[in-house]
Amino acid sequence: MLTRRLRHIFRPDGRAFIVAIDHGMTEGPVQGLASPADTLAAIVAGGADAVLAGYGLAMHHAEALAPLGLILRLDGGHTSIGSLAPAGGFYTVADALRLGADAVAVSAFPGTPQEEVSLRHLASVVGEAHSWGLPVLGEMQPGGFDSGPEYHTVEKLAIAARVAAELGADWVKLPYTAGYERVTQSCFVPVVMLGGVKAGNERVLLETIHTAIAAGAAGVAIGRNIFQAANPRAMTAAVAAIIHQGASVDTALALL
Repeated sequence: MLTRRLRHIFRPDGRAFIVAIDHGMTEGPVQGLASPADTLAAIVAGGADAVLAGYGLAMHHAEALAPLGLILRLDGGHTSIGSLAPAGGFYTVADALRLGADAVAVSAFPGTPQEEVSLRHLASVVGEAHSWGLPVLGEMQPGGFDSGPEYHTVEKLAIAARVAAELGADWVKLPYTAGYERVTQSCFVPVVMLGGVKAGNERVLLETIHTAIAAGAAGVAIGRNIFQAANPRAMTAAVAAIIHQGASVDTALALL
């Protein structure tokens, strides 16, 4: 079942284009997700493969999500009213199976006071999920959410990726940095690039994705740069062209 479900996320070329729309779990109705159905229609039309979503959105927009692979986020942080520090697990593998999810996502925070508990949580979820044939995405956030560049060195990212793989994650999501090939080559499960904050320049975003793919990334998992784009459908199509068609940055830009 792991292989079958992973095929709902990764295409036969071994790559995946995941749109993260789980921001409402901590930030509420952010720009671009106030009407999730509209955003979902745009990313489906643009050619995304899967979404990373929270339980409520997945439950109430099942029809719109049907064409996409579904990765359910099991954990989260405090809301933006308070603090964005990690808050732990919210949902379970059983919840994901009940929703028909194709995989679950769990974050871990190497280099923070939450390192051990978050890694233990990831390992625990892997064990339970795999007993049901459910794949697990390990989202590694060295230094925590919005950490500084000192945590995004190629050495620390390579350690974080390998730790997730050793704990049993089926694939890993983490930030891009120069020398990303060292991260992808030293991790024996696929690595997808974490999108992070909204880029101020479309060319810069597409160039980063193009470079990450060339460095061995198996795809991307990005959110704001899709659903807050001027034209989410066109931006989805541009990113999909780079990931699955090997398009140049200029060719992808022409789709916008």
